[in-house]
Order: sequence, then C-alpha cells, then structure tokens
Amino acid sequence: MKVAKFGGTSLASAEQIKKVTNIVTADNDRKIIVVSAPGKRSDDDTKVTDLLIGLGETYLNEGKADDALAAVVERYRDIAEGLGLDDDIVKTIKDDLKSRLAYDTSNEGQFMDQLKASGEDNNAKVIARFLQRLGYTAEYVHPEQAGLFVSDTPGNAQVLPEAYDHLYKLRDKDGILVIPGFFGYSKEGRLVTFPRGGSDITGSIVAAGVKADMYENFTDVDSVFAANPKVVDEPCSIKRMTYREMRELSYAGFGVFHDEALIPAFQSNIPVCVKNTNNPEASGTMIINEREYATNPVIGIAADKGFSTIYVRKYLMNREVGFGRKLLEIIEDEEVSYEHMPSGIDDTSVILDDSQLTPEKEDRMIRRIIDELNADDAYIEKGFAMIMLVGEGMHETVGIASRATKAISEQGVNIEMINQGSSEVSLSFGVHESSVDDAIRGLYEEFFSEKKVLQ
Repeated sequence: MKVAKFGGTSLASAEQIKKVTNIVTADNDRKIIVVSAPGKRSDDDTKVTDLLIGLGETYLNEGKADDALAAVVERYRDIAEGLGLDDDIVKTIKDDLKSRLAYDTSNEGQFMDQLKASGEDNNAKVIARFLQRLGYTAEYVHPEQAGLFVSDTPGNAQVLPEAYDHLYKLRDKDGILVIPGFFGYSKEGRLVTFPRGGSDITGSIVAAGVKADMYENFTDVDSVFAANPKVVDEPCSIKRMTYREMRELSYAGFGVFHDEALIPAFQSNIPVCVKNTNNPEASGTMIINEREYATNPVIGIAADKGFSTIYVRKYLMNREVGFGRKLLEIIEDEEVSYEHMPSGIDDTSVILDDSQLTPEKEDRMIRRIIDELNADDAYIEKGFAMIMLVGEGMHETVGIASRATKAISEQGVNIEMINQGSSEVSLSFGVHESSVDDAIRGLYEEFFSEKKVLQ
C-alpha cells in the first residue's frame, strides 16, 4: 500500500487535478491520497489558503466579507467546471464556508484555524467527487472520523499516539480514500491545524498509521536538489538520502518539507519518495533510514535568513557555574527558543529566530542579562543568515570544515559563527544576509561542481 500526498501546485487547477487522478488510478497500490488546498496557478496568482486568510481577517475586522467569500467560491467553481462536476459541489463548498464564518470569533486563533483548514477539506471533497465521476470507488474521509486526533494547540498541533490505531482501520475501507491535509481534531472535537505546510505532516502520519509500504510526496520538481536552484544554476539532483539528512536540511530552509513532516514516517521506518506530479515517470528522491555515502560526504546545502545574535561578554564566564543556564532562563522567560549557542571562555552568542522577537522582548533580555548576570557587555545584532552543510559521511571525512571555510572565504564572505552538531551530520555557518548567496555558491562549487546526480 502507498500513501500519496499532493501539494498545492499539484492541485492548483482542474488540469492539474486531472494529472493527479491519472497518477493515482495508474497504480492500484495508491489507495490513500492526502491533498493540500489549491495552490498558485501562476507566479502572480494567489493560493487558496491566502484567500482564506484574507477572508478571515476581513470578517474579523468588518463583520462581513462578501467579496472575499465570493473570491474563494469562484476559485472552486472554476475547478469544478473544469472537471465537469455539477454545481451542487460548489453549493456544498459555499455552505461550508458560510458555516465556518459563523464560528465563534472570541478566540481568533481557533476561528482562523477552522477557516484555513477549509482549503484542504473542500479540495478533498472535489477530488473524491471527480474520481467518482470517472467511475472509480472513491471516498472523502473526514479526519475526525478517521481518528486523526491531535493536541489542542491551534496552529501547532501534535499527533496523539492513539491516532495511529484509529488510522490503521482505514486499511479495511474499499476504493481510493481522499483525506484533507493540514489539520486534525482534539479529543474534545475541536479542529486544530498543524504548522503551515502541515499537509506533509498529515501524509506522514497517515502513512505511519496504516503501515504503508511507501509514502509518496508529489510536488513540482523531479527530485530534491543539493542546493537552491534559485541560487545555484542547475544543481545536481539527489537520488537517495536519509531521514536525518532531510530533517537537517528542512530545518535549515530546504523548501521540500516542513522540518517535522517526516518524523512519523521515520519512526515507522517507511521509505519516502519525492516525485513530480508533472513528470511522474521520473524516479524522484528516495528518503530512507540508511544509505551508502562513499560517493560524496556532503549531500546538500541549505540556508535560511532572519536570525539575530545576542552577544554576551563577561570576564571568566567559563568559571561561573550556572551562567549558561541563567542566560537561557532569561530567554525562556520571554518564550523564545534558541537555535545555536557557540561559546568561548569569556563570551557567548545565542542565535535566535527573528520571528520570535519584538523590540520590547529584546530590551528586557539585554537589561536582565546586564543587571542579573553582571555581564560586561551585551547587545543584539540582526541581519544574519544560517547556512547548513549536511551529509551522513561528513563525520568520517577529514577536512570538511577546512574546505568549507576556505570556499566561503574565497567568495569574500566573512564567517560570523561556526557550529557543528554533536551528530556531525551537519556543519552550520552564520553570515550576514547580504552574503548568503555568494557563500552558497562557493560551497556548491567546492563540494558538487563535477557532479550531476548524487546516489
């Protein structure tokens, strides 16, 4: 049995949905499909999820949103007409959206959660209806009825262990099952969404629950690439990589998966294959538990912008028991998590994601660090990017760090921070955002310039 997940670009229009149904019906093993909301049809188009966010915000601000509602309904009408479906499916979607707008708005997070989730939910209904029209046995499966139970944390749901036992029962159903991604239900019956991009998480959870032989993730590229093709011209493709490599790269900004997405599949030892909806015959990229890495110690380069550094200096800091704990407690009190913490004997730096910071939080942290820790100096620097060099073979290869730093320096880029994970699968560098693309190109030239495909 295969579980196949299709992303927003794969389902952006009637034409794309026809491609998807052809892929699904061409392989009898593809019994369960997980779908996203319709994505962009072109670069200047708007995703349905963004239309729904606009709909919700307008309704919260003005108490009505007729034009925004009509825009969402029209998008589905265009898809339904292109698939030759009766207008009753459009009416079903419109009624569903109206009922969601009538939801209690006193908790804006919960209100927006259930409205955003309609993108995936209604798209699943459309696709199931189209498969039925083609003559196939197909069923829309509601996540609550399937038993996809999650924690009650709006926008950041975590799957509950008992969900897997409920999902296993889907194996007993006949025909093709169409499940909306992105959300589950709390034990109290409240709809709760995963982090954005969470349809990948749904697919991985469902694959683990039904104990699938493979989880296929269909997107708009033939394979995973060793570097961002928007930065590096024609980067080499990766044929096989490990879960750990994919998670490290995803965390560092790789756009293929949310960094939590593969954990359920990984824990159940289910192989994942990344494939192209527009070229389904391509072999894609297999993500597995282990691989041979003799051909290249490095599998990929990823980067992400939007980081700040808290720099703290205190003479004989290394002799002061508990200094690091107290510093992190100050950051914790502001409900901020940290990314890296490279240290010296008299100074330390804490790398933070800018999305968690506000000017007020920054001022409080710096003031407390100076007052409570008696630091000689403390300040925040902004505008950093983190570059991650990833590969299972790095820990057995001499000279990776020296090659990497040389490649970056030859691009005229100053390295602000270096940090190696304890697993030695990744090596990260902090540079100024303005230099990140040059650094990536230098690293790619050093480690991949003569390769077209990584096995």
